[in-house]
Amino acid sequence: MDDGRRKYTLKKSININGMTIDEVIIDPHVDKHRDHINDELIISLINLLDGKIYKSVAKEDGFSYFLSRILYMKKVYRLVWLLENNQFYIGVITSFKEKGAKDYDVS
Repeated sequence: MDDGRRKYTLKKSININGMTIDEVIIDPHVDKHRDHINDELIISLINLLDGKIYKSVAKEDGFSYFLSRILYMKKVYRLVWLLENNQFYIGVITSFKEKGAKDYDVS
């Protein structure tokens, strides 16, 4: 992808909101947190979303936007992601470690 987005095929498909997801597209906006976030970590966080139903925080132009707080390796990460109608990928808008956060909704 020449827009700076990075595309990955998941080693094992996951199921989110009843959809089978095979790919992850990571927006370059994530790179501003590269001191503590990398693509491998984001893929690990995405895999923890498997098998659940999530309520979107917004819908616009065929996209549903989500915000998840994920416990991973004893740290809480915020993941802002999207699903596009009738598509089989997750788009990651940004992700970062939440300093001092103790509550989360995915583990």
